[in-house]
Amino acid sequence: MHAREMISTHPHVHGSTNDALIRCVEACYDCAQTCTTCADACLGEDQVAELVQCIRLNMDCADVCAATGSVATRRSGSNEAVIRAMLDACATACRLCAEECEGHAGMHQHCRICAEACRTCEDACRKALQTLSH
Repeated sequence: MHAREMISTHPHVHGSTNDALIRCVEACYDCAQTCTTCADACLGEDQVAELVQCIRLNMDCADVCAATGSVATRRSGSNEAVIRAMLDACATACRLCAEECEGHAGMHQHCRICAEACRTCEDACRKALQTLSH
């Protein structure tokens, strides 16, 4: 990913980057892609009816992660209140999705991988939150 490189060249950043927030942006986009793929893989499973909640949480988490990545990437102006709210919502979506995927991980490898990506993103969001002023 080019998040660090791009953000560090932004004229409002002046080379000073929030590394935790950049790691979070990268984790958000990775998690969004992973959740999208997991939802699609769940749709391909024979027992798809048993995976409806997993698919729903995958899709919700993917959307929240993508939106959070976009909001957290922007460096023009300042809107830390919204960034904090997005990071909190993203951490929650990732936690819920991970919990659901963990319940299917024994039978579906894609759910195991998705749960790991969600836990990584949840952790990155929480760490980025700690770096923002309140």
